[in-house]
Amino acid sequence: MSSLNLDDFTDLIERPDGGVRRDAEARRERRIVPPGSLGRLDDLGEWLAAAQSSVPVRAVERPRVVLFAGDHGIAGLGVSARPAGSAEQSVRAVLDGSSPVAVLARRLGVSVRVVDMALDCEPDALPAEVAGHRARRGSGRIDVEDALTLEEAEAAFLAGVAVADEEADSGTDLVVLGDVSVGGTTVASVLVAALCGTDASVVTGRGGLPIDDLAWMRKCAAIRDSLRRARPVLGDQLQLLATVGGADLAAMTGFLLQSAVRKMPVILDGVVSAACALVGQRIAFRAPDWWLAGHNSGEPAQAKALDRMALEPLLDHGVTVGEGAGALLALPLVQAAAALAAELPAAPEVPEVSKAPKAEDAKEPEEPEEPGAL
Repeated sequence: MSSLNLDDFTDLIERPDGGVRRDAEARRERRIVPPGSLGRLDDLGEWLAAAQSSVPVRAVERPRVVLFAGDHGIAGLGVSARPAGSAEQSVRAVLDGSSPVAVLARRLGVSVRVVDMALDCEPDALPAEVAGHRARRGSGRIDVEDALTLEEAEAAFLAGVAVADEEADSGTDLVVLGDVSVGGTTVASVLVAALCGTDASVVTGRGGLPIDDLAWMRKCAAIRDSLRRARPVLGDQLQLLATVGGADLAAMTGFLLQSAVRKMPVILDGVVSAACALVGQRIAFRAPDWWLAGHNSGEPAQAKALDRMALEPLLDHGVTVGEGAGALLALPLVQAAAALAAELPAAPEVPEVSKAPKAEDAKEPEEPEEPGAL
């Protein structure tokens, strides 16, 4: 039995400062542009001010992309367009700067951190700073066996907590959270279906690299079979992550919750980060107030999870590549909102002009009566 008490997060996580948000709203009303003319940028600026507890809002100057990596045994059923156990190749593409998220991060001046939690390769195949938190090699095939032991799930969860603390302590002021995995969308869809009480067909998508119809049917069947194993453990979120999650998803859940404890805002990427956020919401109901949905990845399970948490994606550009790329595209939008909220001047005060009496209010002078008139 785990010694980790997840209920502690309910007490540790506070909502962003409501009083500061009201001050930010009042500041917005005095700005030179008409209220509402900047659309969601106004809401973003106020959300960020509340998260920072600062009016005017501070610029987002030290953002960071954090990617949790792992291979999933369920990929061996042919549910992904990528070969099972090949997530290491994607990690290497991120590290050598040739992946989409690496290109975007370089252009935006954002550093990228990859955390290997369960890649199916030797630990020394990757740099020590990548593999330092690894929980195990690969995660189990969740339709027939647990993804992790409970001890491994706890270790992975605490690794995510540790990574969040490392980022907050180093001055990171906003995180773009994503995953590098093979089979991850299948696992995430199981978690979402279990937590939302839906059938497999409702949450089964095509994945980051789209699969054909036969693979989609295999994926749907795998999610259906895994759901049967998930439902009996719905009341214990750590056991749920051990049964049908994976080391990377357990770590992401711990990371999200500790980020909320440390008051560090997070932009969620695709269905995997959304599924972990949904597990996090079950653990601490205030936690989603610290998260933004970066974009719509097109995965039905992501849409289901975001709807349950009342999070609306910032972008909808059809980006399905995963690995944090879609969420990273939303970062300039958040930075723009912060700049506008902080730097737009207040409207000049209009001096009061004394009002002249209205014509209809003026009384006609009475004509004097003629002498002798009856």
